[in-house]
Amino acid sequence: MRWFFLLLVMLNGFYYVWNQQEAPLRPKEVAPLSLFKGAQQDIRLLSESGAQSYGSASRQVGDQCLYLGGGVAQNEARTIEQRLTSLDIRTQFGRRLDDMGAIYWLKVEPDSRRLVDDGLLGGLKQDFPQLKSKIMSCEGIATAD
Repeated sequence: MRWFFLLLVMLNGFYYVWNQQEAPLRPKEVAPLSLFKGAQQDIRLLSESGAQSYGSASRQVGDQCLYLGGGVAQNEARTIEQRLTSLDIRTQFGRRLDDMGAIYWLKVEPDSRRLVDDGLLGGLKQDFPQLKSKIMSCEGIATAD
């Protein structure tokens, strides 16, 4: 077994030397990035730009709502609603009929959406594993009955 190990070490050494001979001797010349930038010197978000040519992507952020629910039961959706209400997050309970039955959603209002961060969503998804979240237009699927 010792001889087999020494053979593998020698083969690795030969393979390293062989690959080093094929390596380029001189590094490749790279043009500076400033030549490619031109007039656009910074990065801007679509919501910060004045361009309205992106169709549905150009909607204002205020028109977008966060929807929570999907795979949860009605009592779980009500529990989530109570938790969010205790954190001063305004929600609206909604139900949609599907082939499998009723699907319950909570619509987080746009002005309260900033209060729902990844940590809060992670905690909710840990307590309710079937919870789904989507950001969609406020005229989306959750309608109050």
